[in-house]
Amino acid sequence: MSSRSSTNSNARSVAQRLAKVLARFGFEWFVFTGLAPLPGQTLDDLILYGRFPPGFREAYLSEKCVDFDPTVRRALRSSSPFQWSCRDYDGDGGPRVAEVMYLYTNFHIPGGFIVPIHGVGGDEAGVAIAGEYAKLPQEAKPGLHLIALYTFERLRELVAADCAQRPKLSRREREVLAWSAQGKSAWEIGEILKLAKRTVDEHAKTAMRKLGATTRTQAVAIAIRERLFDL
Repeated sequence: MSSRSSTNSNARSVAQRLAKVLARFGFEWFVFTGLAPLPGQTLDDLILYGRFPPGFREAYLSEKCVDFDPTVRRALRSSSPFQWSCRDYDGDGGPRVAEVMYLYTNFHIPGGFIVPIHGVGGDEAGVAIAGEYAKLPQEAKPGLHLIALYTFERLRELVAADCAQRPKLSRREREVLAWSAQGKSAWEIGEILKLAKRTVDEHAKTAMRKLGATTRTQAVAIAIRERLFDL
């Protein structure tokens, strides 16, 4: 089994154990994620692991809901876990907040429980759990808080180990492979990036060596698999 497959398998195992605990309270969905994308990042880049209603993740990301989601704003300000409900924001926050709440309701997420996580280095993250018929007794919240924090740290360890094992390509090497993935020749890539064809070929060869590929096409396939650039 490859290290990437092992990491994914371990992450699934961690998530499955959590899901069993959450199911006792009627929670079906959860996400472990950073909350404050840096320039050039999207929320999708920060998600460590999640289980969502079908289609929800794509809709939430495409609408850039993180920029207007009041539960995210509260998580960034709060140091304590909190419950929330779509009813809390009826007519409050403007049209974009209403759109976010409509999205939640449309995917049968009437509310949830959020554990904010504030790292010593300024990292902002959180664990959000939800379920259409979830009921969380007050006495269960401290235990669930601890479980969420432990699971977040475990998933972060797994993802960090996976990232450390990924090949490190330079920006130019990623750009050359990204344009190659779109069918551009070395000459065309040179025109786009304002580089000589020979320089493009050198970047491609270096990327091939780093990725353990014998052809440029194989290097592109590996880079796509490892998510080293966006198509």
